[in-house]
Amino acid sequence: MTQLGQRSGREGRIVGVAAAAVALLAIAGVLAFAEDHGSDADAKSPKTSASQNPAPPKVDPSIVHSSDRPGKSLNITIDDGPDPVWTPKVLEVLKENDVKAVFCMIGPQAKAHPDLVKKVVAAGHKLCDHTVDHNTAMDKKPEGYQSEQILDAQRMIEDAAGGAKVQYYRAPGGAFSPYSRQLAANHGMRPLGWNVDSKDFERKGANAIVKTVENEVREGRPTVLFHDGGGDRSQTVDALEELLPWMTEQGYGFGFPQR
Repeated sequence: MTQLGQRSGREGRIVGVAAAAVALLAIAGVLAFAEDHGSDADAKSPKTSASQNPAPPKVDPSIVHSSDRPGKSLNITIDDGPDPVWTPKVLEVLKENDVKAVFCMIGPQAKAHPDLVKKVVAAGHKLCDHTVDHNTAMDKKPEGYQSEQILDAQRMIEDAAGGAKVQYYRAPGGAFSPYSRQLAANHGMRPLGWNVDSKDFERKGANAIVKTVENEVREGRPTVLFHDGGGDRSQTVDALEELLPWMTEQGYGFGFPQR
């Protein structure tokens, strides 16, 4: 082979190697570009992880009566408020006895007295939905009516609370239906019953309220019903002043209904 031919062969091989290297660099650049832009696409994707949109907590739709506190325990529940006269008095008695309670509120009452709802929450008590109109025939009404009564009241109470969630739903007069129980549970509220009715709404005097509760309270019947709304509740306040220390003397602690 001539010198010219040898030189041309070497130059051809050099050009070939250089071209291959350029091609490899180009491929690497394309892959890197795709990887980078693939990450951007993933970030912009509408898909979200479970941590970004956690599933709502599962709530049992069965009616709860038991306490979340082990041992000898009671749940104090207060219905039909908040009331500008009686709710502050009930709150004071509870504070004096270091007792926490569940306040089952009427939606429009909560909307009218957001300051009281916030005081209830600030004191460590829990919130319960007691519907908009306190219709004791709720279970006989169409599902659309039940839904409005429960969910509208929940919104009113939570708006008034300024962030605290309603954790329970109590049907007026215990008028639960399978639909209302499941609806409440689907929206984070455990249906709440009672074991002991103080019958304070009968207004037969503080002594009658005290005797009713003392006769009915016992282990296995932890959830006691009182009222801070719906009329004059002075007898309820007087009865609570006597009953709460008596309950403590009997060895009871105080918890919240199970969730």
